[in-house]
Amino acid sequence: MATHLNPYLSFRDNAREAMEFYQTVFGGTLEVTTFGEFSMAQDPADTDKVMHSMLTSNSGLVLMGSDAPSSMDSRELSHGTDHTVSLSGEDETELRGYWDKLSDGGQVAMSFEKAPWGDTFGMCTDKFGVPWMITVAGTPAQ
Repeated sequence: MATHLNPYLSFRDNAREAMEFYQTVFGGTLEVTTFGEFSMAQDPADTDKVMHSMLTSNSGLVLMGSDAPSSMDSRELSHGTDHTVSLSGEDETELRGYWDKLSDGGQVAMSFEKAPWGDTFGMCTDKFGVPWMITVAGTPAQ
């Protein structure tokens, strides 16, 4: 089996909503398991929270996520500038579709447009606070 690098996102009480949103963006199959299903809820409030979820798109993209248990300090779970999920490729229609859905309701840091280095590039933070960079490989400007 090949080695894969898969983003794993943590949420505070809205992992199911976020992962269902990502399923509307990328399509594919979403598997969700709660803390309660495996008797892993130390706090009864965690019973229905997502212990693990995995979205596998039809094109093979994999995104995973979970809710932080109540016992986790909020300072241990904060979205910030220490990571960004990057999507890149050559299919501009596909990547623009991802951009349109991910940026909708979020914040655009850099518009999705032709960059000086030749790629079409944009940066946004989606409505769940997850930062994204999307790149369509292009031809450098002459």
